[in-house]
Amino acid sequence: MKNLLLSAAIGDIGGQPYEFTGRTKDYDKVDLLLPGNTYTDDTVCTFACADALLHNLDMAETLRKRCRVDFYRGFGGMFARWLIAPETQPPYNSFGNGSAMRVSAAGFMASNRSMCVELATLTAIPTHNHPEGKKGAVTTALTIYYAMQGKDKDFIREETLNRFYPDWQALTYADIKPGYDFDETCQQTVPAALICFLESKDYTDCLKMAISLGGDADTLAAIAGPMAYAFYKDMLEALIENAKAKLPQWMLELNAEFDTYVNGMDRA
Repeated sequence: MKNLLLSAAIGDIGGQPYEFTGRTKDYDKVDLLLPGNTYTDDTVCTFACADALLHNLDMAETLRKRCRVDFYRGFGGMFARWLIAPETQPPYNSFGNGSAMRVSAAGFMASNRSMCVELATLTAIPTHNHPEGKKGAVTTALTIYYAMQGKDKDFIREETLNRFYPDWQALTYADIKPGYDFDETCQQTVPAALICFLESKDYTDCLKMAISLGGDADTLAAIAGPMAYAFYKDMLEALIENAKAKLPQWMLELNAEFDTYVNGMDRA
């Protein structure tokens, strides 16, 4: 598989126009290739975490380095204050969905379940050390890991949604969509993204379902996108090319290096 990290960036880019004033619940109005769409903090953090995991770098320092250089991408207030501090600050006990939107590299890189949990936790704890923040990252990464392992949706549902968010296990997309609103917590974002993936029919469908929930569109799609790509193993070439045209060179280089590493792994 190629363009693993792009699977999150494409979701972020596609959802960006629908995050605030453009929010919609109309699936048919979602256009993933709007000319002005661009990447946000979700993509910067995703690639920063991948950089740290791939090169065995300090996670907090790498997040600060990469995000400070590309600061005007919509970082949340608490995270922005953490970034601009003169020195690396302690984690601030966040349970925001930022831990889930940046974790996909952990799911792709893991060779077993325990490694997946460990890597996902590493990406979360510089800022999102609240139990719900860590849980959101772990759940997202495990979904990707299980999909990469070829597990079916029934298995993935049982081991992620049902295990970590039991209050959501009986809910369907049709149940949650009417009352779903903008929410930046892991508790409301991760299970919703999971349901989008579980009920989707392909990668593009998953992104459009996530965006048309009418919530934190770019982050929902950045979380659900890698789940869907790990499972369906296919993304439209037009979406890939649109992302590549809008990402900085260091991300494109890391994307290729990450693919080489993951494709060379022994998953036996």
